[in-house]
Amino acid sequence: MNVFDFAMKMEMDGKGYYEKLAAETPVVGLKNIFLSLAQDEQKHYDIIKELKSGADPAIAETNVLEDTKNLFQNLMAQRSVVAGLKKDLDGYEHGMKIEAESVKFYEAMARKEQNEGVAKLLQKIADEEKKHFEIMENLYDFVLAPQNYLAWGEFSLKEF
Repeated sequence: MNVFDFAMKMEMDGKGYYEKLAAETPVVGLKNIFLSLAQDEQKHYDIIKELKSGADPAIAETNVLEDTKNLFQNLMAQRSVVAGLKKDLDGYEHGMKIEAESVKFYEAMARKEQNEGVAKLLQKIADEEKKHFEIMENLYDFVLAPQNYLAWGEFSLKEF
């Protein structure tokens, strides 16, 4: 399997994974984020496919990271939803692992690429994968937030 085929398979696997997460969540905002991530993975697949054919594709900016800010603000108001999200922690952690591997892969490809335009495009895909990682990491941290708090008395505002 050549590098392009590997990258295309990786992107399709990522798309399928996010579509699976979207299908499994009852939270509409979260479903939309996962579907946006799946669309980004499809976009990356299409770009790699064009590169494989010798074309010189361009990449459009993604707003998925900015869009998730609103999701987390809405979820903060609905803390009861968080209990249902806890069962998906392993899935979010797996998503972070997939995205971290994608970043490393595309950055390595960009460093090895002789064509400066293609190298910049591969780095841009790596940067988008970093945004995907950040989204999954924020979701993971958000769900764990009620478990992670400081309970030491010495940091309390109460006077003894």
